[in-house]
Amino acid sequence: MIDVRSRLRMSVPRLLLCSLCGVFAAAILAAAAEPRSVWDGVYVAEQASRGEKLAAQRCVACHGDRLTGGELAPALTGDVFSANWDGVKLSDLADRIRTTMPQDRPGTLSRAQSADIIAYILSLAKMPAGDAPLAGDAGVLGEITFESIKPQR
Repeated sequence: MIDVRSRLRMSVPRLLLCSLCGVFAAAILAAAAEPRSVWDGVYVAEQASRGEKLAAQRCVACHGDRLTGGELAPALTGDVFSANWDGVKLSDLADRIRTTMPQDRPGTLSRAQSADIIAYILSLAKMPAGDAPLAGDAGVLGEITFESIKPQR
């Protein structure tokens, strides 16, 4: 008969082996996952429409109609904007919007409102819409990179 100690000694190596396999599988999956970019359809058209309405109320006074820039603030679309934000995570853009805008009332936009404005900015830049709304969650936005040129995958 095998006593309890013998069983434990036999099961500990198996447990370690299974744990190591799980860690390696997770690492392989993480490495194989393609990075997400704004070209992956990260917002929905309805969200961009909400963002357009919100921008009309909160952004156009400084950033101009269709966010092309004004006397008081830079463009939020076009070549200069794209060059400035190329390679940057959407969480950085969302934080900038949420904490510093609008200039006359900084910090009054919610995470969801910031995501809606970003969706509008992406629609103006002709980034494709998808089938799921852009979440205002910093973790989700931190996984999506603004890329001015569509990546070849």
